[in-house]
Amino acid sequence: MRAAKTVEKDQRILRRFVGIYCRAKHGGAKNELCRDCADLLAYALRRLEACPLDPKPSCKKCPVHCYRAAERKKMREVMRFSGMQLIKHGRLDWLARYFF
Repeated sequence: MRAAKTVEKDQRILRRFVGIYCRAKHGGAKNELCRDCADLLAYALRRLEACPLDPKPSCKKCPVHCYRAAERKKMREVMRFSGMQLIKHGRLDWLARYFF
């Protein structure tokens, strides 16, 4: 079974990236998500908890696509946009902390 620490780290990454996306695209408040983004985050967290692979690869490299096509497309957009926002705003420390 995957370590709880790894799951918590992945959850923090998802929350942070969806938050960045929602604030920029939907004008949400700092700690609030719009309905669509909240639904996407809840879906992603459920998928993360249900992942049968150990160790869990990044979703991008996973051989088992457990996301529905629409959610996978939206999450790809969120991750791409948020990652670029962190890079553009000089927050490479966040990316390094999350992914390395």
